[in-house]
Amino acid sequence: MGSYRIFETETFQKYTARLATAALGRLTQKLQQQIYPRLRMEPHFGPNIKRLRNWQPPTWRYRIGSWRFFYEIDEQKQIVFMIAADHRSEAY
Repeated sequence: MGSYRIFETETFQKYTARLATAALGRLTQKLQQQIYPRLRMEPHFGPNIKRLRNWQPPTWRYRIGSWRFFYEIDEQKQIVFMIAADHRSEAY
């Protein structure tokens, strides 16, 4: 597979900014060290990746513990748009 680029939308940045400061540090680290490298290589499949059913436009989620990160993929430009992040109790 190709190399995808990651783009954080303003909405995604707002979601991550409102997370608790203790969690924000850990989650930011996980985003940079685990999630983004995997999404750059293959955003469609993986142990923590799932495509959401009946969502338009097609949306995927990446699960890290109790947190969910939602994204859309532009196949033409090979860009992953991070669109939301939330605790699982609030995510769906």
